[in-house]
Amino acid sequence: MKDFLIEILAWWRGNTWGTRLWIATQGEYVGEDETGNRYYRSRKGSKPGPNGYERRMVVYAGGYAEPTTIPPGWYGWMHYRTNTPPTEQDYTARSWQLPHQPNLTGTAAAYRPDGSLLNKGERPRVTGDYDAWSPE
Repeated sequence: MKDFLIEILAWWRGNTWGTRLWIATQGEYVGEDETGNRYYRSRKGSKPGPNGYERRMVVYAGGYAEPTTIPPGWYGWMHYRTNTPPTEQDYTARSWQLPHQPNLTGTAAAYRPDGSLLNKGERPRVTGDYDAWSPE
């Protein structure tokens, strides 16, 4: 019962009843990535989405909406950079495309550079081409 209420009321958390309804009535399953995210698009002949394009939607694995889990191939498809989803082509990641790392912002493991209020240490001195402004 708790999960049912959360799905109705907590839209920011992930899949909602509106999403489920759209997928059931207008969605066409396109594929699934290696992390378990499922991708959908509007069926042929249905009302176009923003800017006249077909609507594209992802249902995140694990229940929480975590956009950083979308791999590069699916990211390009979701953002209309390509019309062919990775399931319909032989997509291979480029050498510079790194594997997914979770977004750690707001956690104890978040990146905190030297000089940050939450990190010990001192900010490195400015060197080279920077001169501090001083009023004259």
